[in-house]
Amino acid sequence: MTGAGDGELRFLVVEDDGIIAFDIVSRLKELGCGDVSVAATGAAAIQQAERLRPHLIFMDIALKGGMDGIEAAEVIRDRFGIPIVYVTAHSDPAVRNRAMATSPAGYIVKPFTTADLVCAIRSALRTP
Repeated sequence: MTGAGDGELRFLVVEDDGIIAFDIVSRLKELGCGDVSVAATGAAAIQQAERLRPHLIFMDIALKGGMDGIEAAEVIRDRFGIPIVYVTAHSDPAVRNRAMATSPAGYIVKPFTTADLVCAIRSALRTP
């Protein structure tokens, strides 16, 4: 997948479970998304968002460290305006409502399919 007039799309996967992070990265690379970075904490996500300026971030909600994915998403949205798609096992209404208050570009519940990722990318980046 490439962006219109922008070369290769850049993605950031924020996930503290190495196996799940590897799975998402592998699926994105199979889709032709070659520029994919990973962060394991909310603080690292903010730093990488500032440095890399990805086109889209896939964000887990439950992260190790002092900041969860929703808090990190708020900072990233406010500072950089980068679209966020939550990829999480949380389907609890209270957590979902808190996440939706950050105006995400999407919300994928684990376990997910490659088609879920494609739909989220197309919707978030408004690509055909």
